[in-house]
Amino acid sequence: MLEIRFHGRGGQGTVLAAKMLADAVLRSGWGECMAIPEFGVERRGAPVLAYARISKETIRVRARVYAPDAVVVLDPVLAASPAVLAGLKPGGIVIVNSEKTPSAGRRWRWLAIPAKAIARSHGLGPRTAPMVNTAMCGALVAALEVACLPSLEAAVRDAVPAKPEENVAAAREAYSLARRRLHAAA
Repeated sequence: MLEIRFHGRGGQGTVLAAKMLADAVLRSGWGECMAIPEFGVERRGAPVLAYARISKETIRVRARVYAPDAVVVLDPVLAASPAVLAGLKPGGIVIVNSEKTPSAGRRWRWLAIPAKAIARSHGLGPRTAPMVNTAMCGALVAALEVACLPSLEAAVRDAVPAKPEENVAAAREAYSLARRRLHAAA
């Protein structure tokens, strides 16, 4: 079973990113997937968590993810928090919305995706707070190889309330960039 933890801020579409991943995995026929939002006292800008589990077998666990295989960080400021990397399995991957890869040890793989710039280039959200969730979801799908790009595109079209084609383009761009960066690092 693959377990993913998403860290973002209220208003960034963190929960929607987990749902889009689940939909893309199911559409691809890779296996079962479950998106799990964590709700508390959310407000725009407050830290938000969401989780996803992917498995070839029936998923019975319904709890939060404590030992993820992947961590997706939609707000790069959150990457400095020890809680973001807590429990991440050795060899796991951290996908962070950033222009450059953070300087970190070799315990995990790091993938920097300029999701903010990608979202801005496609006119997603206000310039000061662009919606980065579809770009980050594209990078995650490329990194984990758990869904095909057409399935992700269909999931994005069905999930986003506005600018579906622009969101698909952002997911596609981040997917392609992630694949290039991962192959270059291999």
